Amino acid sequence: MSKEAIKEELHPRNLHRGRYDFPALTQSQRALANFVSENKYGNLSIDFSNPDAVKELNRALLKHFYTISNWDIPKGYLCPPIPGRADYLHYLADLLAESNAGKLPQGNKINVLDIGTGANCIYPLLGSSIYDWHFIASEIDLKALNAAKENLSANPQLIPKIELRHQENPAHVLTGIIKSSDVFDISICNPPFHDSLEAAEAGNKRKVKNLTGKKDPKVKLNFGGQSNEIWCKGGEVAFIQKIIQESKTYKYNCFWFTSLVSKEEHLKELIIAIKNARATERQIIQMSQGNKKSRFIAWTFLNPEQQADWATKRWAPTAGECGR
Repeated sequence: MSKEAIKEELHPRNLHRGRYDFPALTQSQRALANFVSENKYGNLSIDFSNPDAVKELNRALLKHFYTISNWDIPKGYLCPPIPGRADYLHYLADLLAESNAGKLPQGNKINVLDIGTGANCIYPLLGSSIYDWHFIASEIDLKALNAAKENLSANPQLIPKIELRHQENPAHVLTGIIKSSDVFDISICNPPFHDSLEAAEAGNKRKVKNLTGKKDPKVKLNFGGQSNEIWCKGGEVAFIQKIIQESKTYKYNCFWFTSLVSKEEHLKELIIAIKNARATERQIIQMSQGNKKSRFIAWTFLNPEQQADWATKRWAPTAGECGR
């Protein structure tokens, strides 16, 4: 099996910068072997257009690298790419470190809000495993919330690190989730990025064509995703604008608010919204996974003095170098 070059576009701490070691992964997750075969280049691989194969690969990666067992999602729900999800978390840690003398805040005193955790609950599972952070994860879909609970039950070592909360009001994102006594060091979000079901299905067809080279007019949402996971009225711009608007109410409950932004052309509208919200600082952090360029936007309402005070009071006792 030929060696693939290090994926230098991934974060330096990302454990998935090399080629997938399928023999080792199948040792961790035997069922993955059913989907592994040699590709046209003579390398072991899977059919990445097959959602069952991708889910089994996820199970193997989570078990092999993060000691997360028996991960599962209900049929039809979003199956996330593990390397990309891990990248977001590593860059978030770097963002926190900028206000902490370059040291990565770690440990369960670091409190993270995951907006729309989904059935996969992937950010809390990874973040609590990599950095030992504590998460509060919100979700509007009760079936997804129950699936997330099952993933936690299958990994009892993570139960004290992750709290799940149901968002009962679809008109809100933060309101009804953040309590007045809550303190979050950072919030994260992978927003629904399409503005309609038709747009989501068209995007999925493009994805399948890119993976297989074939155009299939019958392709639906083969990679999973319920309506609230992949599309909403107004798409990601409207969703993130709602977070920005509501974040004003909780400006002192959270140091950094952040959200992934799938399309670079959406940044202009979001920057205007952040300016109108009178945030004191914003950042756009660029990321890359293979040929895919991605990014997240971050904003805070804390002035420099408040930021320094926050770091001293909350991060100093748990600051340290990355343990992985």
